[in-house]
Amino acid sequence: MPGWSLERIVGRAAGEKLTALAWNRDPREIKIHHRAQSAGAQSALGKKPAQEQVFRPTLRHLADRVATRLRAKSRPGRTVTVRVRFADMYSVTRSVTLDAPISATAILAEIAEELVRVALADHPDEKTVSLLAISLSHLEQHWKLQLELPLGLEDEKRRPGSQRGMARWTADRAIDLIRDRFGWDAVGYGSVVLGPSRSVPDEFRELAEKSL
Repeated sequence: MPGWSLERIVGRAAGEKLTALAWNRDPREIKIHHRAQSAGAQSALGKKPAQEQVFRPTLRHLADRVATRLRAKSRPGRTVTVRVRFADMYSVTRSVTLDAPISATAILAEIAEELVRVALADHPDEKTVSLLAISLSHLEQHWKLQLELPLGLEDEKRRPGSQRGMARWTADRAIDLIRDRFGWDAVGYGSVVLGPSRSVPDEFRELAEKSL
């Protein structure tokens, strides 16, 4: 279609743009490296009972994977989201946005466990789960930790700037250094290492992970 015909239909500005695109003339820069705005992991369980001893080790493993990636790139996140899929393939999500970004494995795992408990409590008739997923979004790029005074708050161990929160992050970094040198399976949390075997090797999961 001639350019003047397009202009009569869609106007001069849009007609000129569509004509240029038709001739493969596009001045926009192609961006080939796009950093992910969230990090997540999921695990298919088959059909397992919706019980603490089933979902807790799985969530610990998923939190370990996600938090390790975030610490490696120094990109903590503020919003924790979990997804629970039941036996009939019906899925529900629950999320919470925190005051401060986190990247500690234990903190992420505990928050995810609470969200899953809420999701299961909201659906008491669902007795079987087939998939669990964790994601962390609202990632920070240039974040400086704000230290907090020991005020004895109830959630102090989950606050990254508290003494207990810093201790958890320091333990995670020690694990990260050991894994960097000796491999992922060299060290880990007991609930993860001794938990049920995973159906998909972690090496295959890494192929689907976007760059942070």
